[in-house]
Amino acid sequence: MQGDLGNGVATPDGIRIDPDCVLESTEGTQRDGVGGPLAGLRVIELGSFIAGPFATRAMADFGADVIKVESPRAPDQMRHWGRHRYRDHALWWPVQSRGKRLVTLDLAQEEGQRLLLRLLGEADVFVENLRPGTLERWNLAPERLLEVNPRLIVARISGYGQTGRYRDRGGFAAVAEALGGLRHINGYPDQPPPRAGISLGDSLASLFALQGILSALWWRDARGGEGQVIDVSLVESCFALLESAVPEYDRLGVVREPSGTGLARLVPSNIFRCADERWVVIAANADNLFRRLATAMGQPELADDARYATHDARADHQQELEALIAAWTGERDAAEVDRLMAEAGVPCGPIYSLADIFADPYFRERELLVETEDPEIGAYTAPGVVPKLSRTPGAVPPAASWEPGHDNAAVLGELLGLDETTLADLAERGIT
Repeated sequence: MQGDLGNGVATPDGIRIDPDCVLESTEGTQRDGVGGPLAGLRVIELGSFIAGPFATRAMADFGADVIKVESPRAPDQMRHWGRHRYRDHALWWPVQSRGKRLVTLDLAQEEGQRLLLRLLGEADVFVENLRPGTLERWNLAPERLLEVNPRLIVARISGYGQTGRYRDRGGFAAVAEALGGLRHINGYPDQPPPRAGISLGDSLASLFALQGILSALWWRDARGGEGQVIDVSLVESCFALLESAVPEYDRLGVVREPSGTGLARLVPSNIFRCADERWVVIAANADNLFRRLATAMGQPELADDARYATHDARADHQQELEALIAAWTGERDAAEVDRLMAEAGVPCGPIYSLADIFADPYFRERELLVETEDPEIGAYTAPGVVPKLSRTPGAVPPAASWEPGHDNAAVLGELLGLDETTLADLAERGIT
């Protein structure tokens, strides 16, 4: 596609632009009624599943204009993931894709690459969670992206990072949790280490990516810096949560082992079964908290007992003390235990299922359960926005379409100025 193509002006890369179209700016605006501190920030997402899309979803919740780029031949499989279906639709997609505009581009073709570069030229942030080397294979290495837009923040999320001996391996959350040390310390001694019931490694990497993006934006916009590349690894995101386990092994040779439902030598901080067969967590592993617990149990003398009066003493008598507490909770329903602990100022909480969460008004008071709608599944309850900001709160944005490339005309037409003839031609040739 070279030269003048009729009703429009051909750019050097051969893509026709409507002469009346001006690149729109989102600065200071609210898109689709969603405001927030990130209004005016344009984010391009090239990701699938969880690690990349979760980070961009969080930015969309706070007002960013997120444009999700998918392959026209292999769009994000999150539309179909999950064990359960409602109206023959997976329920993960409306949560993960909310607030995003959907564009299709075949990046294996040079023309698709040029269109992505033009989008990135007008963007603030680019988030991708492809296997390392994929962007480079498409001639879209970060160096080229930063040549096009020196202010661009490029966040790369992968299993093992962009360097190191494992960089070329595919990475999933379960593997990252294992290699990063989390799986080893989870579960019970002498039993197979279980996984959490969520893709924890993916979500952790998303949050670290978001931390890196916001840090880079601050350095760029408030400190006079420029664009840069953020390298986030699922393994390293899991490893970052190991607390003091690293120096414990380095200085003492101690390998932290799984400790079941509590933590060794942090007493009491464990789960306790109640008379109604429900479990509660009681965390009173400081001297003042334990004294409150003992008083609430009607056994204030325990706080002065030499076996339990101090942190180290309680640790030396962990099993017998936890047995005393378990005997007390075993005579009361979980609701009563929770009430007594709350009145005494002792941290405590029942172990909730999703049914319990929906039944507790707290989660609606805090707008953690929010009523919204999806074009295919209709009205449903969505997880709310976290965290809460006092002056510039986020909001659950409108649902994205289930149709890949739904916003091609709006983004490639209005934002890049491609006319209808060009858009139709790109679609016919499989580029969009």
